Amino acid sequence: MKRTMIDPSQLELEEKVVSIKRVTKVVKGGRNFRFAALVVVGDKNGHVGAGLGKAMEIPEAIRKGREAAAKKLVEVPIDEKGSTPHDFTGKFGSASVLLKTSPEGTGIIAGGPSRDVLELAGYKNIRSKSLGSNNKQNVVLATIEGLKNLKTPEEVAKLRGKSVEELLG
Repeated sequence: MKRTMIDPSQLELEEKVVSIKRVTKVVKGGRNFRFAALVVVGDKNGHVGAGLGKAMEIPEAIRKGREAAAKKLVEVPIDEKGSTPHDFTGKFGSASVLLKTSPEGTGIIAGGPSRDVLELAGYKNIRSKSLGSNNKQNVVLATIEGLKNLKTPEEVAKLRGKSVEELLG
């Protein structure tokens, strides 16, 4: 399935910092400290991305992470209930995230890193379960991978050469 490139300058993007890590490099003269910030951006209307920024200061790392996330925006399908079109498991590294479609009024039931991604993508009713690794970066990327691979009923019908009515019964 071909996804089109999204221009981040045309969207009102919100950001959330998922994690900030202090990374230490031991050198001959002592220790060098740097920071790595994992940032998720989205417009709460079907666009979401994640990026990692590294710098000597925290604000600079967050800024770099935001720019990296804006470059990696993906479009995700949201149905009329504010949920996913179907259940799916996203995998990245040893982390996998189960995304389950939910009825109206469920809200977002998800763990920390995947909750941030789902909120910024614009989902209102969804359940998710993080399986395998609980590394924040891998969980965020597994969630985005799962959302990216979701297909709308229209896309499935087109792939099978049928109408949406034939597909849904």
